[in-house]
Amino acid sequence: MDAQHAINQLRHSLDGRIIGQDELIESLLLSLLADGHLLVEGAPGLAKTTAVKALADSIHGEFQRIQFTPDLMPADVTGSEVYRVEEHLFEFQKGPIFANLVLADEINRAPAKVQSALLEAMSEKQVSVNGTTHVLPNPFLVMATQNPVENEGTYPLPEAQLDRFIMKVNLDYPSIEDEQKILKLARAEQAHQLPELTSLNLQLLLDAREALNNIHVSDAVEHYILRLIQATRQPELFNPELNDAIDYGASPRATIAIERLARALAWLEQSDFVTPDHVQRVAIRVLAHRIVVSLNAQAKGHTAPSIIRLLLDSVAVI
Repeated sequence: MDAQHAINQLRHSLDGRIIGQDELIESLLLSLLADGHLLVEGAPGLAKTTAVKALADSIHGEFQRIQFTPDLMPADVTGSEVYRVEEHLFEFQKGPIFANLVLADEINRAPAKVQSALLEAMSEKQVSVNGTTHVLPNPFLVMATQNPVENEGTYPLPEAQLDRFIMKVNLDYPSIEDEQKILKLARAEQAHQLPELTSLNLQLLLDAREALNNIHVSDAVEHYILRLIQATRQPELFNPELNDAIDYGASPRATIAIERLARALAWLEQSDFVTPDHVQRVAIRVLAHRIVVSLNAQAKGHTAPSIIRLLLDSVAVI
C-alpha cells in the first residue's frame, strides 16, 4: 500500500471515530505531514484528546498527555536527572515530552518557564537538561489546547510561541445530527464494538513527507502566497477599509507554513500541483493566530479570522 492511499484511508477511519470535527482531523493530518504543531481552541468535551490519541494509536506511535497547571515545572515536561545511589551516578529520566504525539492540555495555564521549555522542544525537537541535549523521537507533534471559557489563572502565550504552531483551529459544538451519531458511538464504545482504526506504518508517514517535495508550486501560486503575507503587513494596500487594522503582520515562518500545508493538502487530494484554492483553504488556520489585531479594529467588531477572510477576498489571484 502506498503512503497516499494509506493516509487517506486513515483519514476516513478517523472521520468515523471523531464525529463532527472534520477540520480538526484534517488539520491534525496536515500538521503531521508538514512536520508542524497544532494549536486547538475550544470548550471541553469536543473530542480533542480522543482525536490525537486515536491518531497516535493508528500510527503505532507513543502518546502522552500533559495537563498544564500553574504549579507545573519544566522538569515535569522535559524530564530530569535522577541520582542512582547503588550506581553512584545521575541518570536522565525522560519526561512525557518524549513521545510521538503529545497533547499539551490547557497550555496557557502553565507559567513562562514551562512554556519556554516546551518552545525549545517544539522548535528544535530536542530538550536540554543540565547542559546535555536529548533528541526527541521522529515523528514528533504537539497538539496544544486552550480553553476560551476560563481566563483566571492563565498565562497568555507569547507571540514567539504562537508563531511556532503551524496551524490554529477553533472548534465549535457539533450539530444535532452529529451529536446523535456521537451518542450511538458512545454506546458502541461501552459495548466494545468500535470499528478498528486504520493502521499506518511510521515509515509510510516519513515517505509521505518526502513526497510533498514533488508537489509542484508554480511561480504564480508562490507570488499569490507572498502577496497574502504582504497583505497582513500592509492591509491598506489591498483593502482601504483595513487601514490600521493590524498592528503586527505575519512572519516569514507563515509564508513557509502556507506553502508547506498547501502542498500537503494537494498531496492528500491526489493532485500533482498546488492551486490558489489549496492556499485559501489553509490560510485562515495559518495566519489568524499570527497577526495582532489593533484596538481600533476590535472596536469595529473585527477579529483575526474575519480580517484574514477580508484579505482573501481582496488579494487577487493572478
